[in-house]
Amino acid sequence: MSKKYAIGIDLGGTNLRVALVSAEGEIVRKIKRSSSEQVFDSLVESIEEVKHGEIAGIGLGVAGIIDRKNGRVFSSPNLRAVEGIDLVHGIQRKFNVPVFLENDANAAALGEKVSGAGKNFESFVLLTLGTGIGGGIIHKGELLDVAAEAGHMSINAEADKCPCGNIGCLENYASARAMIARAVAMLEKGTESILKECCKGSIYKITPEDIYKAALEGDTLSREILREAGKALGVGIANMINVLSPEAIILAGGLIGAWNIYVQEAIREASRRAFKDLFDSVKIIPSSLGDEAGTVGAASLVFMKIEKNTQPRF
Repeated sequence: MSKKYAIGIDLGGTNLRVALVSAEGEIVRKIKRSSSEQVFDSLVESIEEVKHGEIAGIGLGVAGIIDRKNGRVFSSPNLRAVEGIDLVHGIQRKFNVPVFLENDANAAALGEKVSGAGKNFESFVLLTLGTGIGGGIIHKGELLDVAAEAGHMSINAEADKCPCGNIGCLENYASARAMIARAVAMLEKGTESILKECCKGSIYKITPEDIYKAALEGDTLSREILREAGKALGVGIANMINVLSPEAIILAGGLIGAWNIYVQEAIREASRRAFKDLFDSVKIIPSSLGDEAGTVGAASLVFMKIEKNTQPRF
């Protein structure tokens, strides 16, 4: 196999995805497993599982604030185990290929630009909606080299502290973690809901999928949780529209499965808060690569760095 392939890694707060990807963005083989506290060992094992023949390099997308210069993660509120580890040089020594580090949502945005829903847009914001909320920005056809931590914009000046240390983060209201926390808190207070019957009666094992399923069955609490989370997301989306005026907002991650309640509420709220002309000019659409956006983007980063030695215009 020639070096027309790279390995793309998407390391998030919940899952680790690793794929062998062609220069055209086609996934040849892939694996998925739960994120581990033994981060480095888990990465090495996963790379060895998908690697086949020679590769151009390895792209590593990680949830958190990235120190690209030193190949480390400054902070990762949803994946503390990765903080401070010399991932780039460690993996580079192990496999003797170039390794490039990027924020996971930035990598996903690049993946969508290369072969996904962003292919025909010159500017868009990608939001990853999962355990936390991440962001990536494409501007004038290029991945914008900024943190783009959309989940940590403050939307409430007087609120509980986020795990990141900030106050009133979007992530505290619109993420999967936020939905679960609210469901558990309300059930502990005795709120009636069919959620009490799921997970064999253990409310501490409730998932966003459980909440959405209960909402579809007419559960009042579940519908309220999804709508309130969607309203908060809409505030964040409106902020991005008003600041960046993108052509599109692309939504990715597991929570978009609740599009008809959670995302539709977000769109309604954004329409109320964003400047009308800007809102009318933006398309709010789902990712077309889904869970594969991060691995495709991380692998594309390798080709971008090695073959073109600059950020390309697509």
